[in-house]
Amino acid sequence: MAKKEKTGKRTARMAQIREVYRLTKRVDPKIGWILLATFLGTAALFVVLGVVLGPLWAWLPPGLAIALLVTGIVFGRRAERSAFAQIEGQPGAALAVLKSIKRGWTVTEAVAATPSMRITDTAIVHRAVGRPGVVLIAEGNLGRVGSLLAGEKRKMARMLGTEVPVYDAVIGNGANQVPLRNLRSYLVKLPRNLDKAKIREINSRLRALPGIQQQMPRGPMPKNVRMPKGGGSPKVR
Repeated sequence: MAKKEKTGKRTARMAQIREVYRLTKRVDPKIGWILLATFLGTAALFVVLGVVLGPLWAWLPPGLAIALLVTGIVFGRRAERSAFAQIEGQPGAALAVLKSIKRGWTVTEAVAATPSMRITDTAIVHRAVGRPGVVLIAEGNLGRVGSLLAGEKRKMARMLGTEVPVYDAVIGNGANQVPLRNLRSYLVKLPRNLDKAKIREINSRLRALPGIQQQMPRGPMPKNVRMPKGGGSPKVR
């Protein structure tokens, strides 16, 4: 029974890798050649070391293992990059990244939004609470996010005073903005200001805030791409 379960998991994993490869190739057509070159180049390095330092047979097993490892790392990074490329600029892209960072963070989506009939005119602010404090993440129409962030920061000041640090980030590729692909690292690099007890207290106080009627706009997000948790290759549904 256990053997069948392991075989099933292995088969599912291989199917997942094939699907991720297929999705990655849409954005990165040369991915196959890049992975092949990575594997052969790494393996060739160990062959050279075996020939020079000898014996060759002793260098081949670790060389093949490391070549597979390096190829897997390159594949994971390029797959993640392609996932960002597929969702960047689409409504809810920042939220997709935020929801992939579950450990240590409490994410509340769309705490503020500008009502608009057009998705391209909508701006949205999400809130994340973690060890650094409160982080307000704005995405959407860059001409509208400033007023939304200012309003939410005033709300946080009234609710939490000055004892809790409040950070803000606007998703974009311009000056003083955080590119979508860097959002996870931006959050990780923030200083750790609060302990777990304080985080629980903040979340309890913020839950008392009323929600908004504006719902998240549903743009043409890729249905079978889910952002990876804590790095690695994207997972597919």
